[in-house]
Amino acid sequence: MTLARLAIGGEARFPLGFEVTSIGPDSATVPLRVARAVQIDLRCALDALDDPSWLGRLIDPPLGRPKSRRIATDLELPILDGSGKGPIRKSALIDLGSAQSVDGSVLVEIAWRSDGLAPLFPVFAGHLQINADRLALDGRYAPPFGKLGIVIDGALLHLVARRTAQALLGRLAARCLAPQAAGT
Repeated sequence: MTLARLAIGGEARFPLGFEVTSIGPDSATVPLRVARAVQIDLRCALDALDDPSWLGRLIDPPLGRPKSRRIATDLELPILDGSGKGPIRKSALIDLGSAQSVDGSVLVEIAWRSDGLAPLFPVFAGHLQINADRLALDGRYAPPFGKLGIVIDGALLHLVARRTAQALLGRLAARCLAPQAAGT
């Protein structure tokens, strides 16, 4: 079964054609919405999405999705409490669809999953929205371990997912900070 059947009311299409065979029909997904208020150079953002090699190594696109891009990279979990040198990194595959202009925003399908030991890590699918003054990720993820994963997600994993998503937005923001916001 694909996560698409599970994502939003059983009708949503899982972006970029990920097949998630480890998720059973009784599994649940969790919404993930993060945003970052930041002045973005939209031209830079479009260029960054067109050539996402700054994120990592471009590899073959997912089967059946020749216009999407797959990037082998590390997702980062910042350590904010000073308890470690951080960030914690996990190798991942990020899939990006083609950028579309919608109501003055740039919208792109985005998905990621672990590059190894995939059943032990969440799988995310959603959209990246870029405005001149805001970056946002909105989607759903499937925690590992089925129903037990949902319980663990409520206690800890959701914080990890949010911080990881915020760190990804931070990478894009750092790359495409608008000149006036950068003080130039």
